[in-house]
This record gives sequence, structure tokens and C-alpha cells, in this order.
Amino acid sequence: MKKQSTPIDESQHLISIKGLKKSFGDLHILRGIDLELYKGENLVVLGRSGTGKSVLIKIISGLLKPDEGMVEVLGYEVDKISIKELQKLRLKIGFSFQSSALYDSMTVKENLEFPLVRNSAHLTKKEIEFAIEDVLEGVGLLQALNQMPSELSGGQRKRIGIARTLIMRPEIMLYDEPTAGLDPITCIEINNLINEVQEKYNTSSIIITHDLTCAKSTGDRVMMLLEGRFAQTGTFEEVFASEDERIQTFYKYNFTS
Repeated sequence: MKKQSTPIDESQHLISIKGLKKSFGDLHILRGIDLELYKGENLVVLGRSGTGKSVLIKIISGLLKPDEGMVEVLGYEVDKISIKELQKLRLKIGFSFQSSALYDSMTVKENLEFPLVRNSAHLTKKEIEFAIEDVLEGVGLLQALNQMPSELSGGQRKRIGIARTLIMRPEIMLYDEPTAGLDPITCIEINNLINEVQEKYNTSSIIITHDLTCAKSTGDRVMMLLEGRFAQTGTFEEVFASEDERIQTFYKYNFTS
């Protein structure tokens, strides 16, 4: 399924990356990449496992420091601000982990309460309850309010993980392999949810994936990461119209209709 066009404001850059390099010893992961995330955009970073996609979003969120280059998020260079400033910035960035990152000992309600109680002490109990119900309704799982994560399917846990991220009303969403390990039907549901989140919550997102169906369904723009550099950028169709043999090989091994 092809992504429907979404209004994007290219005059506003929420993330701007120039000349980013990152190595681990002799292993050169990112070899000088440039990236812009525009307001209102779902940007897919597509590539094989081990190409540095997850390293990229860890650098964006300040979990890793770049070796070289500039990484600016919402006007702040993430490797040059204080820990306190970085913590405040992270409240505006939603990170949807591949594992969903839920606390197994807490109910769904308690998992969603946790970030609000920790970071929004001014909220009343009623306001917290309303926020929880609103995001659960947004991801289609209001009925799971009092369930434990162990009682949920993989797709449901993924939805709750996204809900817990959305409850802080982030400006930017970072999705790390959102469809990994899910069956084809659930993958479609998660892809649709990513698009619904973009529309309902006015988020701008970077979606890290090696799943071509996910890229085609969610990406307003796709950037193909190969050997530590972006080899091609454009719509899904433009990227795979490339005659670059590496891109064509990737497509053939990951066929999508």
C-alpha cells in the first residue's frame, strides 16, 4: 500500500544533520551523512541490518555522541548541550523501541502513568486518567487498560509502547524497526497506526526499517542507507527506480507489491 500524500512544511527543519560520522574502533558505521526532517513528515531510513540505522537515531536522541558532524534537534546541537537541557529536549522526542520497552510488572495503565507522574507533576489524577484513556483510544486499545504486558500480543505491546511515547505529546517520533517480528497482518496495522499518529498528533517522524512494505506504506520520503552513506533519497518509487545495483539487490531480496 502506497503512502498517501501529507502536507509537509519544508521551511521548518526539526532535525538537521550535516557530515555525521560514527565509528566503533576500526568499524566505520556512519561515514558522513546529511539528513533533514521537515515538519509534518514521515521520513524512512531504509537499509539492511547492521548498516547504522539504529546508531543514527541513538545519536539523534543523545544516547550516543557523534565522532564528527553536526546534529541539531529542535534548534539544539544534542552533543553540545548540558545533561539537564538534553533531558528537557528528550521530553519532546518520542522513542518507540523495537522491543516496546514496557515494564512487565506494571499494568498497561501503570506503564502509561509512569512517564506522566515522573515528568508532569503538575497534572491532577483526573488529567492523568484522561490522558491515558485518550492515547489508548488513539492506538485502539482502550480495553487493555488493566491488562499486564504478558497478556498482550506482540502487536498490542507495540501499540502500547507507542501510546506510552505519545502520552508526553512529543513533536518528533523515532520508530526503531516498528514491524520487526510481527506477522503480515499486524505489520499492516502498525503501518496504519504510524500514519494515524502523524495525522492525529501532528508528529514528524523518522522510521528506521529494513521492511519495504513499511517504507512504502509510511514514508513521505525515503533515504536508502548503504555502506554508511545515503545512496538515494526520494519517494519510494524514486529510490527504487535507481540503477544502483546495491539498491536493486536490496529490493529483489525484500520483494513488496
